Amino acid sequence: MRKLFGTDGVRGTANTYPMTAEMALRIGAAVGRYFRREAGGVHRVVIGKDTRLSGYMFENALTAGLTSTGMNVLLLGPVPTPAVGLLTRSMRADLGVMISASHNPAPDNGIKFFGPDGFKLSDEAEAEIEALIETGVQPAQATNIGRARRIDDARFRYGERVKSSLPRDLRLDGLKVVIDCAHGAAYRAAPDILWELGADVIPMGVAPDGLNINAGCGSTKPQAAAERVVAEGAHMGICLDGDADRVIVIDETGAVADGDQIMALLASRWAAEDRLSGGALVATVMSNLGLERHLAGQGLRLERTGVGDRYVVERMRAGGFNLGGEQSGHIVMTDFATTGDGLMAGLHVLAEMVRTGQPASALSRLFEPVPQLLKNVRYGAGEQPLDAPRVRAVIAAAEAGLIGRGRLLIRKSGTEPLIRVMAECEDEALLLSTVDGIVAAVAEAATD
Repeated sequence: MRKLFGTDGVRGTANTYPMTAEMALRIGAAVGRYFRREAGGVHRVVIGKDTRLSGYMFENALTAGLTSTGMNVLLLGPVPTPAVGLLTRSMRADLGVMISASHNPAPDNGIKFFGPDGFKLSDEAEAEIEALIETGVQPAQATNIGRARRIDDARFRYGERVKSSLPRDLRLDGLKVVIDCAHGAAYRAAPDILWELGADVIPMGVAPDGLNINAGCGSTKPQAAAERVVAEGAHMGICLDGDADRVIVIDETGAVADGDQIMALLASRWAAEDRLSGGALVATVMSNLGLERHLAGQGLRLERTGVGDRYVVERMRAGGFNLGGEQSGHIVMTDFATTGDGLMAGLHVLAEMVRTGQPASALSRLFEPVPQLLKNVRYGAGEQPLDAPRVRAVIAAAEAGLIGRGRLLIRKSGTEPLIRVMAECEDEALLLSTVDGIVAAVAEAATD
């Protein structure tokens, strides 16, 4: 069982366990030893980060831990998470590390890992690393300590890979695009790539100060970008999160399209071109029932997984599928990338606009979502509110009430101390009463 790792690496508030400099050093040493189990040869790790103030602290602590076990460290600076997956593989590294808490606020931070193939580590690998953290590792001899160096062109290498996922003759001339980078990792790469492809770029969230990442902007707060799209008469808006592995699209009217609508568009197009592997899209249990019905109407399947883009990718690799993602905006195209890439997905939507001549509003509303409601309940350390008999009884009654009418999903967040209560039902009154009843029961149990 993993205790330190959640659904996407280690995450928490900076300078609070487990996100302390001391723990980062221990994590670095443990993961360095795990990937350097065989003596001899050159061993290297690439480290990227987003723009959080605490990134400096964790970058240095991880570097110290990794070099202490003989790993050579290549420091990429601020780059999107998918760039770390890409460069881990292209630079023949043994390991990739991304320092980011994704869409979380600036005081939080996290550490996630990629194996030499550029894909995120399995639960089993993370459990073995946790065991090494607990027991400690033997450092390398003084003459075998690793070195560290800066890589200055990481974002340019990433940019070339992103552009290569599009047809060589594709240009975005004449398209006005708002790009909201959430003051995060893509604040330089994303506007540059759009400009290089010919778009008229209106950048937002491109002035990081270490404390403003995701603050009132980005994929979790797209309202400001939506207003800017309308005010500027833009053709589309692209909202990224802090590490740019997820995306939300805004059409020319200011309407927001989530990951489900983006996946519907790409799956439909790829199926028409006979390049949707396995005739299926992989998504999590959070994706809307409307998406599943839309795909079924085209003879396509929706393969569901647990929440977390890592589990989506694992299912894609196991089943030979090449398109997947999450409602939150992680879009994974394994023909081109090893993890979710928000900018790449946004570019593929723009490519469809160029190919079809249709506006974003026609391409990002392919199905009518079934009404869905999600509410979160925060709980304290050591509490297990879902185990309370009263909560279990309320959940059982809710499930019985939704049979044949909708579905219910209740889970613990893998990154925060939250119970997430989600339901779908076309009867909106029943939907609201179902979710509110469970939330009230969980909240009561969490305060007992």
